[in-house]
Amino acid sequence: MTMELTVADQVTAGRELLSYVRDVSLREDEILAGLREETAQLPAGTAMQVLAEEGQLLSLLAGLIGARTVLEIGTFTGYSTLCLARALPPGGRVITCDITPRWAKIGRSYWERAGVADRIELMVGDATATLARLRDEGVTGTVDLAFIDADKTNYPRYYEDVLPLVRPGGLIVVDNTLFFGRVADPAAQDAETAAIRELNTLLRDDDRVDISMLPFADGITLARKR
Repeated sequence: MTMELTVADQVTAGRELLSYVRDVSLREDEILAGLREETAQLPAGTAMQVLAEEGQLLSLLAGLIGARTVLEIGTFTGYSTLCLARALPPGGRVITCDITPRWAKIGRSYWERAGVADRIELMVGDATATLARLRDEGVTGTVDLAFIDADKTNYPRYYEDVLPLVRPGGLIVVDNTLFFGRVADPAAQDAETAAIRELNTLLRDDDRVDISMLPFADGITLARKR
């Protein structure tokens, strides 16, 4: 017997399944929930913020590889920053980069409430310039985990600039690699979608890393540096 679901049925089933997953696996405390709820009040805040489940995954990944130094490209209000900082041991550091300090100001009070503000270094400015500065400061080969979640048109460049900073065996996590499904739509030829397609192809063919693309959230690709 076959069963055909309407689009409405699939949407409903998807929401019910997500609700179940959250019920049995999500561990979002009041500090994280408060930051997520405040961010949701901003224009496009919900769309730009990582899912709570993704933040939890980032924290788990950082713990699994024993990360002490984390590099984040794209801070926004600092939800993922907080998740990553909490996963680090005392003395660990999250270097988080954003073009403006405006939104990170929202997250800072939550970082302080969580007791991890001293582990977070916000670097403001163009990300390519910031990454060049980090290379000049001797960060090359010392980053345990890098998370890329910034302007999509520069994704290929960010990846190439980040890779030398990551140690062998370190992990690069790239968000939005499915980009609302647009990467699979031949009609989608905008610059952002084209850049993500370019990165996805680059990652597929890059023998410097081992990869896995997860069809989770808006697409998350894991790249382990060889």
